[in-house]
Amino acid sequence: MVQTSSPEMRETAAESRPPASVPSAPEYSSWISQDRSTDAASVTMRREAAELVERVVAHYRENTTHEADGQWTEPVANYLDAGRWQREMDAVHRSVPLPLAMSSELPGPNTYKAIDVLGIPVLITRDRQGAVHAMINACRHRGARLLEPGCGVSRRLTCPYHSWSYDLAGELRGVYAEKTFGEVPREGRGLVRLPAGERAGIVFVSLDPAAEPDLDGWLGDLQPLLEGLRLAECHHYSTSELAGPNWKVTLDGYLETYHFASLHPKTVFETNLSNMMAHDTWGPHQRIAPALRPIAQAVELPADQRDPGDCVGPIYWLFPGLAIAGGWRQKIAVSLVLPRTATESVTQQIILLRDPAVTEEERRAADRFGAWFHEVVRDEDYATTYGVQQGLKALEGTDFVFGRNEPGLQHLHRTIHRHLDRDTAAAPRAAR
Repeated sequence: MVQTSSPEMRETAAESRPPASVPSAPEYSSWISQDRSTDAASVTMRREAAELVERVVAHYRENTTHEADGQWTEPVANYLDAGRWQREMDAVHRSVPLPLAMSSELPGPNTYKAIDVLGIPVLITRDRQGAVHAMINACRHRGARLLEPGCGVSRRLTCPYHSWSYDLAGELRGVYAEKTFGEVPREGRGLVRLPAGERAGIVFVSLDPAAEPDLDGWLGDLQPLLEGLRLAECHHYSTSELAGPNWKVTLDGYLETYHFASLHPKTVFETNLSNMMAHDTWGPHQRIAPALRPIAQAVELPADQRDPGDCVGPIYWLFPGLAIAGGWRQKIAVSLVLPRTATESVTQQIILLRDPAVTEEERRAADRFGAWFHEVVRDEDYATTYGVQQGLKALEGTDFVFGRNEPGLQHLHRTIHRHLDRDTAAAPRAAR
């Protein structure tokens, strides 16, 4: 018998029924077992998925989890120091390609996504040829915001202040009453461009206009596995937002399964085992792969009869803050965590579907999935991490300890430290 939680957390079936105020876990269905694609990325993804299932099955049999070599301590001051937060923003968010949109949020020509990032209004567009662009969401006349945050369709970007207009590549196309305003040369008056690129169904944007990001190098060996998920073929169903505490306090809750039984006994723990996962890294990026409850039956099956989508729930995590959960399933939940201030962050929850929700029943199922995801994160995860935020000042001078069974947290903080060290080392060279 495999113990899946500590004895004091075990409950009878009657006791474990969720009360009316707790959302019932949505029904999941596997996609990966139905995929018959023969392209190289899909074949690689399915082969690697089968290997990952075997690793998690081994953890289930032994009642173990992936462990780091040792523990890691992180000073509480590193969550509190506003100056350090600013250095993190410079060394990380203003320096690396940020995953700011899913391709399916811009599903066709003349579509856009407007999003604020660190106080910068960013506009991502797909022009009529299908190419992706990113630019500052501010008119070159007097700086007015062109579009409010969100996704939509528009053939022309027209400023609401004085009606200057731009095409979706950001080129200035029209100046209202130019006869009296005076002639405006079109060249050099387009929207301020930001470097942007699209890989594996994800749109990356650099906040530094002068950056020349190498997205293939940035994703490395993780890219074929992401491509195998075929996220670009998914359908964007909905987006909701959640306010959260400091970005690292928030992300600490995404990168371990140690808390499932204690924090989510009537929600996540209904479908996932606690403190049991595989863990992998690709440069700054990583994946945690929790064991799902059907693994208890699948463990008795031959390896080629185990459905990866039923046995393991991998969460692909792109640095510095994009989590893709359910990539092997029909419904996918994407979390985009962005800092706002030293004490605040915002999370976009993006729901993707393998097939469009056409019937009323399909829409209800998608709504339930999105609502469950939103409510659990808000009422359990973020309610707890707000408590962490409130206690930080009182704990100043101490440190947090990340266990061997929390390798994802260790990898996140080591990666942040490396970026800060690299930025510090580069500063003297730049000053010379």
